[in-house]
Amino acid sequence: MKCLDLFCCGGGAGMGYHLAGMEVVGVDIDPQPKYPFAFVQGDALEYLAAHGHEFDFIHASPPCQKWSIITKCGGNIDHPDLIDPVRELLQRSGKPWVIENVPGAPLRDPVMLCGTMFGLNVIRHRNFETSHPVRQPSQCRHTKHVVKHGRRPDRAMHYAAVTGHFSDVEFVQESMGIKWLGQKELAQAIPPAYTRYLAEALMKPLPKP
Repeated sequence: MKCLDLFCCGGGAGMGYHLAGMEVVGVDIDPQPKYPFAFVQGDALEYLAAHGHEFDFIHASPPCQKWSIITKCGGNIDHPDLIDPVRELLQRSGKPWVIENVPGAPLRDPVMLCGTMFGLNVIRHRNFETSHPVRQPSQCRHTKHVVKHGRRPDRAMHYAAVTGHFSDVEFVQESMGIKWLGQKELAQAIPPAYTRYLAEALMKPLPKP
């Protein structure tokens, strides 16, 4: 299956689809020199409208700043809302699709995923609206006492919380399963385990009506 990875950034989502056995092509308005698969620099909506029919599966991660708690706390909410335009084009494509965004974004009946659901040492909640029903995994398992933001020697006692300017990049890379990205890209990335789970769920034969 060929997967279109829109608003791809550094490729955390794309890697999950790759691990699920898909051929991945990423699209982003900005250069992404660390993206690990085929990459097209361009407008994601325009590319989706022109080429969406060429793919078997489509993932979209439109900008989340409008819905981010950090952005709202900073008082800057003048950011684009691309979720509705993306959804309209995805539905028009007729392909299986996923829209990813932060909690609070206006997604419809989303599945919420957290690193602790997959045995990862990271807390990063993300919501996923899907074209076909996907089972919600078990609840988060936040069992450690302190959420990690910077460098600590006792890593086994801390989760990686990928927010702001975290200092221990190596720990975040290990915790998210993303070894090829630096701090800037990791701040926006999602663990590949999330999209691998979604891909494997959506690639199963759909039940007959």
